[in-house]
Amino acid sequence: MTSRIGFVGVGRMGANMARRLKDKGYAITAVQDRHAPSAESLAKELSCEAAITPARVAELSDVVLTVVTDDAAMDEIFSETNPSSLLCHAKDKLFINFATVSPEAHIKAEARVEAKGGTNLEALMASSITQAREGTLYLMCGGKESVFEQAKSILETLSSKLLYIGPAGHAAKTKALVNMIMNCNTAALAEGLSLGDAMGLDLTMLREVFGETGAASRVLETDGEDMQNRDHECYFSAAHAAKDSGIALNLAQSAGLELPLAKATFDQYRRLVEAGKGELDKSGVAELVFKGRMK
Repeated sequence: MTSRIGFVGVGRMGANMARRLKDKGYAITAVQDRHAPSAESLAKELSCEAAITPARVAELSDVVLTVVTDDAAMDEIFSETNPSSLLCHAKDKLFINFATVSPEAHIKAEARVEAKGGTNLEALMASSITQAREGTLYLMCGGKESVFEQAKSILETLSSKLLYIGPAGHAAKTKALVNMIMNCNTAALAEGLSLGDAMGLDLTMLREVFGETGAASRVLETDGEDMQNRDHECYFSAAHAAKDSGIALNLAQSAGLELPLAKATFDQYRRLVEAGKGELDKSGVAELVFKGRMK
């Protein structure tokens, strides 16, 4: 484990991934985040440098893992003109990008890194904060297969399931569909529970029935009780749900498809964000449909 590893983006997911690799004997050399106190706190915990810029992370590292929020952030950290971007020290470096952003953003990152003499891989996560800390992420990877093999030992340390999907952008397309369907399921569950509540049904009983019938789903297991109890501690935010449903709808438009359920779900999450509730967990979509919760 001689590779020096750096992180750009150390929110809850990135920070827990760094902790996991540190626990497993990897050398974490530098971390950086837009929110400097997050990087400073984690750097102190892991005994590494709190870098001021992404360029500094790349300078100190052989492998850089990025976990940023959106296309704009990806474009910024892989900017061809910004002297603080990762590309300033990309030669002979490996970049692994975990962000759920558009396929185009991942394709662009690969092209820019390769033009500077580095290698690049997308590794999309279908998991949450706990799995990041435990090293049990479900990872879908896109890029050149040789780069996937190069990154495999690090990725295996972070995951319990690791898949190579195909060229750059393919994993991002797959992840967009995963989150589109998850978000639709979450919004549908919220409506089912809210209607049950409005009709006077016991929601604990109703969740049990759902779980033993065709209404069963993963989000029923993760979000059903939280919807009932209005416990929306954030594991995957409503804002991210809106963003990811938007990515899927853009892909659908490019493919010449109309997806009315996905569009309705996107509209619900956008309403939640516009109401100032974007930092609630995705289960917070229930607040829009239960009687008396939100106007």
